[in-house]
Amino acid sequence: MRPKTLNFEQLVKRNKQELLEDEHSISRIEKKLESKQIELVKKKRDKKVSL
Repeated sequence: MRPKTLNFEQLVKRNKQELLEDEHSISRIEKKLESKQIELVKKKRDKKVSL
């Protein structure tokens, strides 16, 4: 069975929604990475202080 064809407006709407979802996912990943980086910097700093 062939997939339903979408008109141009529907495709634009779908693509826009997918881009917004991707942007949200990227933001979450960036926040996680930032948190991990902050954590690593704190650990390194604490390690230097204890030496």
